[in-house]
Amino acid sequence: MRSSSYSVMPARTLRSLVVLALAAGAAVTAPPARAETAPLAAKPYMGWSSWSMQSSKYPGLNPDGDYSYLTEANVLKQAGALAAKLKKYGYEYVNIDAGWWMDKAWKSGFDAYGRQKPDPARFPRGMKAVADDLHAKGLKAGIYLPAGLEKGAYGDGRTPIWNADGCTTADIVYDDLRTTNGWDSAYKLDFAKPCTPKYIDSQAQMIADWGYDFLKLDGVGPGSGKSGDQYDNVADVAAWNKAIAATGRPIHLELSWSLDIGRAADWKKYSQGWRVDTDVECYCNTLVSWENSVDDRWDDTPAWTRHAGPGGWNDLDSLDVGNGEMDGLTKAERQSYATLWAIAKSPLYTGDDLTRLDSYGLSLLTNREVIAVDQGANPPAHPVTPSDPQQVWAAKNTDGSYTVALFNLADKPASVTADWSTLGFTGKAAVRDLWNHENLGTYKNRITQALPAHGSRLFTVTPRGTALTWTGIEAEAPSNTLSGNASVADCSACSGGKKVGNLYLGGKLTVNDIVVDQPGTYQLKVAYISGDARSVDVSANGGGATRHKFPSTGDWGTVATVHVPVTLKAGANTVTFDSGTGYAPDIDRIDVPQS
Repeated sequence: MRSSSYSVMPARTLRSLVVLALAAGAAVTAPPARAETAPLAAKPYMGWSSWSMQSSKYPGLNPDGDYSYLTEANVLKQAGALAAKLKKYGYEYVNIDAGWWMDKAWKSGFDAYGRQKPDPARFPRGMKAVADDLHAKGLKAGIYLPAGLEKGAYGDGRTPIWNADGCTTADIVYDDLRTTNGWDSAYKLDFAKPCTPKYIDSQAQMIADWGYDFLKLDGVGPGSGKSGDQYDNVADVAAWNKAIAATGRPIHLELSWSLDIGRAADWKKYSQGWRVDTDVECYCNTLVSWENSVDDRWDDTPAWTRHAGPGGWNDLDSLDVGNGEMDGLTKAERQSYATLWAIAKSPLYTGDDLTRLDSYGLSLLTNREVIAVDQGANPPAHPVTPSDPQQVWAAKNTDGSYTVALFNLADKPASVTADWSTLGFTGKAAVRDLWNHENLGTYKNRITQALPAHGSRLFTVTPRGTALTWTGIEAEAPSNTLSGNASVADCSACSGGKKVGNLYLGGKLTVNDIVVDQPGTYQLKVAYISGDARSVDVSANGGGATRHKFPSTGDWGTVATVHVPVTLKAGANTVTFDSGTGYAPDIDRIDVPQS
């Protein structure tokens, strides 16, 4: 399950109320499977998840009431379609989301040890039988649990903990029964009590005995719209990591949702993936919509990019691009959605009805060149131009080429240009269109494409020119001019050990004596620090300013770079960064490409 830490929408409020009813479990029936040798999350995982169809109001998906889609029969039907259509492209996980332990009125079921027990109407053969069937198809089985001890599992506090003599549910939570997780649907576990880890051990052993390969732990904080000690579940995640290891079964641990980036080190230490944002689903009569909330990812992903890599990945949520009308998106939006997920190296798991993929959706989900961007050894892309409506994202690949994506996030058509100088070279480059499997030829200095509203292109760019040389100027250089609140501050991460900050409410930094040999438009590389996305007005030589929104760098101790175009004259120039009536990012330095 999921929800938003940025804005709570009515549909998510509905979901939060629904989730207050969550709970369930089942008996241990089988020994743990042998551990595999392949490392977990060496690449972003690929597969299918049940939640998008569970949460949608699309006609026919939930005929027995809200969230009723989740049944054994439906899971196995989707698994059959995945095995037939997508498995050969790398899709292998079938993830059962929230509700497997609840009846269709959302009444929870628990076993004698306070663990979630599968609802007999939804899963009449139990969860092990489903995992066995998935494995028989050559697939992997995923399951879901919320953080904490669900209220319904507490009972009167006397419910025994499996394999923990003398321990009961009263012995694993705080005496004041403080709540936790994104919906306050559970009591917070008190890890100062010796019985508490044994409860997590019992849950981990249960799902390992059932044969599950993946666990989504949901409502985790800090994140999930909550903060503060009551909602700090890092100890829970650490306990899950240890408990899973003790089972001897490799189980991928995925955390959800909108995780606090300030605890990224913990998420990376204890899990294999973390949701960086709110739910992608719209809780409406389609699976998703562009505005609610596919488009959020372009703003929220950049800060997390540096945290992704083998062993742990930034999770952008379900990729619902395969069903056309049911997805609720235009073709251009579907391609942009899939493009961002691929270049960000997000797990590729769809929530579509795999039994009725349309031809365009199937082509998006099975494009081997695009899948290779997501699954290959190259790093995730990041914005090389600011988070404005027309954006360029890029990553330098291990072979010296670049993955380059062009996005037009505006509501009307526009041209988008990738300038080779933002990639660090000048001259010619060969361009290949990955979506269309087409070599486009050689382009000098840049490529410009006319894109529809919310449209995109995805290229491999192979340089044939020469590396650029740059002239660097520190923001704090004595020759520069500071106005208003702007001031120099220490910055251990910055190139000169200092930065210019306090650019707010009229604060300005003017960088003087920028000398170029030839007039023209130059892509200035701006190194900056910003704990959230902030905008700044950039102008040259006292002329008209252009406002650019710089993506968050994740915190106030991390430096990132973007490129902004400025028109310079031959000789000496000035460039001004003006906060205007708002708050601008702190500036570390600028680098000017030589003519």
